[in-house]
Amino acid sequence: MSYYKIENLEQYFKHYNKSIREPRKFWGKIAEENFTWYQQWEKVVDFNMADAEVKWFTEAKVNITKNCIDRHLSKRGEKTAIIFEPNNPSEDAIHITYNELYERVSKMANVLREQGVVKGDRVCIYLPMIPELAVAVLACARIGAIHSVIFAGFSASAVSARINDCECKMVITSDGGYRGNKTIDLKGIVDEALESCPSVSKVLVVKRTQTEIKMQEGRDLWLQPLLDAALDYNVAEIMDAEDPLFILYTSGSTGKPKGMVHTTAGYMVYTAYTFKNVFSHEENDIFWCTADIGWITGHSYILYGPLLNGGTTVIFEGVPSYPDFSRFWEIIEKHKITQFYTAPTAIRSLAKESLDYIQKYPLKSLKVIGSVGEPINEEAWHWFNDHVGDKRCPVVDTWWQTETGGIMISPIAFVTPTKPTYATLPLPGIQPVLMDEKRNEIEGNQVVGSLCIKFPWPGIARTIWGNHERYKETYFSAFPGKYFTGDGALRDEVGYYRITGRVDDVVIVSGHNLGTAPIEDAINEHPAVAESAIVGFAHEIKGNALYGYVILKETGEVRNKENLAKEINQYIADHIGPIAKLDKIQFVSGLPKTRSGKIMRRILRKIAEGDFSNFGDTSTLLNPEVVEDIMKERIS
Repeated sequence: MSYYKIENLEQYFKHYNKSIREPRKFWGKIAEENFTWYQQWEKVVDFNMADAEVKWFTEAKVNITKNCIDRHLSKRGEKTAIIFEPNNPSEDAIHITYNELYERVSKMANVLREQGVVKGDRVCIYLPMIPELAVAVLACARIGAIHSVIFAGFSASAVSARINDCECKMVITSDGGYRGNKTIDLKGIVDEALESCPSVSKVLVVKRTQTEIKMQEGRDLWLQPLLDAALDYNVAEIMDAEDPLFILYTSGSTGKPKGMVHTTAGYMVYTAYTFKNVFSHEENDIFWCTADIGWITGHSYILYGPLLNGGTTVIFEGVPSYPDFSRFWEIIEKHKITQFYTAPTAIRSLAKESLDYIQKYPLKSLKVIGSVGEPINEEAWHWFNDHVGDKRCPVVDTWWQTETGGIMISPIAFVTPTKPTYATLPLPGIQPVLMDEKRNEIEGNQVVGSLCIKFPWPGIARTIWGNHERYKETYFSAFPGKYFTGDGALRDEVGYYRITGRVDDVVIVSGHNLGTAPIEDAINEHPAVAESAIVGFAHEIKGNALYGYVILKETGEVRNKENLAKEINQYIADHIGPIAKLDKIQFVSGLPKTRSGKIMRRILRKIAEGDFSNFGDTSTLLNPEVVEDIMKERIS
C-alpha cells in the first residue's frame, strides 16, 4: 500500500503506527515511490540525538528542482504552476505554467552561474512577493547555491547582520516593492546594509516599481538584460541528500537571529508529504498560503510543498486591507481558491471589520482552511470556521516551527475530527512527548508539560549556520536525547494536543504556573477585545502578578474602561479561575510585533516592570512607535 495519501481516520492510525514502529521502512517507501533520484540512499536515517547529529537518506543524490519542475513537464507542462496576484487589483494577474517556470528558472540559474555563483555559495534574496522571488529561490536550488531569503520588510541593520552571518556572495533585490498604498525603497535599504558587508561582490536588481535608484558600478546589475541573454535550458546540479538547501533566520524575538540550516532530501520528502496530506491536495486544486516567502511557511507551503506535488500555488504581493478589507475574499473568488492558509493575526484583524466585506463573496470554491504561526484563539477559530469556511471546510490548525521544516501536529483535512484551539494529532513520523520539570516523560492524557519530540523526522533543521554548539544547546540540552520545541502543550482526554504558548511565557503567580496563552484566549473572548498580551511583573506578596495589554475593537472613545477591566477579569475568572486575574490592565492601540507577527514580550515585560532602559535588539520591530505610546500610558 502507498503511505503517501491518508484517506480516513483508520488509515491515519495504521500509517502512524507503522511510522513509529518502522520509521526507516515508512519514510524509505515514501521517498522511493514519489520522487526522482539520481542515486538511492544507503541508510534512510542515521542519528545521534545527544550530539544533535541527524542525517536522512545518506549517500542519496537528488536535485529538489527536478522534483519541483522537470518531472512534471511531460504530463503537466501546460498546467499553471504559479499564479501571481499583484498588490494593485487593477494590474493583471500572471499565470506561469510549469513549462514557463522551467524556462524562467533555467535562465536565472544560468545568470547566477555566469555571475560566478557556484555550488555551496550563499545567495541572499531580498525581494517583494513577486514571481522573481520564487524563480530566484528555485534557481539557487538548481545550481546548488544555498539560498537565504530575507523578508523584504527588514531594516538595513537586520539585512547586514544576516548577510554577514552567512558570508553571502550575492544579493538579489529590486528597485522597490509595493505594500498596500506604500512603496518601499528596497534597493536603498540594501545599499545601506552593504556598507558593512565585505563578502558581497554582486547585486542583481529586478525592476518592479520603476523608481529612481543608485546603481554602483562593478557591483550592481539590472537583472532583466542578463535574463534576456541567457539560455532557457539548464542541467540541474547533482546534490547530496545532506547538502544544505537554504539558511533561514528566525525573527530574533529572543536575541540574535539564528540561521537555521535545512538540507535537501529530507526537507523535500517531508514538505511534499505534509502538504499533500494536511491540505488533502488534489490535482486541480488552487492553493493559497498568504505568508511571505521570507518565512518558513512561504518556503514550505507556497513554493516547495505545492510544486513538489505538481500543484498550482498563489503568490500575493499585497496586504489584506488594500484597497479595502475584502481583498482576501475577492482573491479567493477571482482565482477559485480551494485551500486557504493564513495566520490568526490576519483572521483577528479581519474579524474586527464589518461582515459586509466577506458576505458579498460566496467563497464556494473553498474546501480547506488553515491557520499557522501561533495558536489560534477560540473566537478567531469560530469566526474563521463560520464566515470563511461556511462550517463546511475543515479548519487545519497547524503547529510547527522554522526549525521543523514542515507541519508537525495538525488535523488532516477530511480525516481528523477538529476541535477549536487544538492542533489535534501528530502527523505520521512525529513522536511528541510532554516532559515535567524533572525531565521525566508525562504518561497518559489530560496532562500539561514541555513539548518535545523524541525521534528525528526528515524535515528537521540540521544545525545553526556556523554554530552547531548553539544548535545543540538551544534544542537538545534541556531534555537530553530529545528535541525541545520551546513550547508548552496540554494533551486532552483523547490525546489531542493544544499548544499553550512558549514555555518562557509561563508566569508563576502565588505558586501557580500560569500560561499566558490561555489567559489571552479568555480575554479575547470578550466582545469588546480585539487582541491581548499578558506578561508577569514582580509583586511583593505573590512573587509575580499579571499585567495585561489589551487592544479594543472600537477605535473611537470607549465606554467606561474601569467597568471594562472588571468585565475582562470576570471572563478570566470564569474561563481559568480567579488566580489568573490581572492586577493591571492597560488599554493600548497596538502591540510591539516583529515583522513575522510575533509579539516582543520582553519589551512588554520591561515596561510592566517600569524599566525603560534597554530593550535589546529591536531591529526586527515592525511598529516602534507603539512602544513609545505604551510607555507613556503605563499603569504604575
